[in-house]
Amino acid sequence: MPELPEVETTRQGIAPHCEGQTIRQVIVRNPNLRWPVPETLAHTLEGEQIRTVERRAKYLFLHLDSGSVIIHLGMSGSLRVITDDSAAMTHDHVELALATGRRIRFNDPRRFGCWLWTTDWQHHPLIANLGPEPLSDSFNGAWLYRQSRNRKTPVKAFIMDNHIVVGAGNIYANEALFKAGIHPRRSAGRISLDRYHRLAEAIRETLSAAILMGGTTLRDFVNSDGKPGYFAQSLLVYGKAGTPCTDCGTTLKEIRMNNRSTVYCPACQR
Repeated sequence: MPELPEVETTRQGIAPHCEGQTIRQVIVRNPNLRWPVPETLAHTLEGEQIRTVERRAKYLFLHLDSGSVIIHLGMSGSLRVITDDSAAMTHDHVELALATGRRIRFNDPRRFGCWLWTTDWQHHPLIANLGPEPLSDSFNGAWLYRQSRNRKTPVKAFIMDNHIVVGAGNIYANEALFKAGIHPRRSAGRISLDRYHRLAEAIRETLSAAILMGGTTLRDFVNSDGKPGYFAQSLLVYGKAGTPCTDCGTTLKEIRMNNRSTVYCPACQR
């Protein structure tokens, strides 16, 4: 599933081709996504200019003067900039034809993504209750500490809660907890302020590095230019159970938490 770095990489990939451009045509080949594509979407968008392309959590927004398109990549979705006359593929469900001749195609084999329309994106039900962006000034150790008080939930589940902070998906939560030296099963309410400062910085560093490298290479994700990300080459613990810890040499262990793979170092993380 594309996570925050993959979505941000996509935003950076399509923004230069979209911003300031007029939508000439909207083609909806299959409206049956996670939620039905609005029947009026083509009528609403055609002739409008895309002002900016923004990301909030794992949602992308095409901001127009009259409102915003909300796009979610779901489990297998991708957006690609098409610069030639190549035919649409089987799972190219939605397409924007721009006045420049370029096309933005949304491909989603599993159809768990979405294309929605809103005139008030910040108060949309999908957005209104999300936690802070991990790379913003509003996210820090003090925030995590305050939100964690009296919580018995494991810290890994705590930081993966989008109401606490957005974007700390499974892979990145594994990596950040390792960097911060915190055991994934430790209760969120039993972690000190100082350790939360380290964890917040680890989350920030991990996501920043992933964005810089183009996201994590996952089976279903490709960037807007068709190239995979390369952050997977830099993973320290995720997918490396049974190998030596890069810090101390202890064998990394794998457990299941909420049906997700969780890899940690039993010596370094406590």
